[in-house]
Amino acid sequence: MNEPAIRGVLCGMESEMKEMVLTRNKIDWQPYDMAMPDSNLALPGTLLMARSVYSPQLRNHRPVVVYLPEGYWRNPLRQYPVVYMQDGQNLFDPAVSYAGVTWDVAAAAESLADIGRQPIVVGLYHGGRRRIREYNPFAHWRNGRGANYARFVAETVKPMIDATFRTLPEREHSALLGSSMGGLISLYTYYVYGETFGRCGAMSPSLWVAGGAILKMAPAPRPAGGRIYVDNGDQEPGAQRLALLLEQAGYTPGRTLRYVVGAGEGHTEAAWARRLPGALRFLLS
Repeated sequence: MNEPAIRGVLCGMESEMKEMVLTRNKIDWQPYDMAMPDSNLALPGTLLMARSVYSPQLRNHRPVVVYLPEGYWRNPLRQYPVVYMQDGQNLFDPAVSYAGVTWDVAAAAESLADIGRQPIVVGLYHGGRRRIREYNPFAHWRNGRGANYARFVAETVKPMIDATFRTLPEREHSALLGSSMGGLISLYTYYVYGETFGRCGAMSPSLWVAGGAILKMAPAPRPAGGRIYVDNGDQEPGAQRLALLLEQAGYTPGRTLRYVVGAGEGHTEAAWARRLPGALRFLLS
């Protein structure tokens, strides 16, 4: 078979695989440019969107986007680590992101190609006006619903993703990541569902919520294989106390714990985007 014929067969196989994924498990996965026809994204991999994923824990719906790395469709045997990220609006598309700034997540994911650890990235949209309550895990403070949100991620979203895409489902290949309130709920979910998620990235986490209640969870012994990345800019409140508590709990700086301070950086999407490639590399390498 000549080269053009081989390419035609491979393209046909890729199309068939894509069709299987888009119709699996009764979730309406669409190519992002079909779900959002006004978008104008050029990404190295494939971005899919389910516009309405139901949460039985929160009793509401939200969009979820999934980024599949470059080459995902060409190798049907390869499996990938997965990063579950909060504030999905801000990850890929400037048209829907806060202040028109994204985290450039596709480039950050593909930057791990040199170690063969490009992840599938799952971006969960926040709940708009419900965001603070859903990302606040402490019910005694402003009626937080974060415990239910954490259950949604662990018990609904992760099984759905593992059943639909070629993931490495084990905890050591499953990471949570978010910033600000998204960093807070990522930490909480990691602490409560440590048997499901073995990696956590908390960028500029809102440690002040509920009088710093999340810090009381930090001294829990490090779960086997657990790894945490935490950071802040030097122009915002720091997370050094959290890092010290984690070290006392058994995390080893440079190996299972990384604390980064961004020079000249504040509490901004652009700052988190700049630090994201290093965070992913530490968590997934």
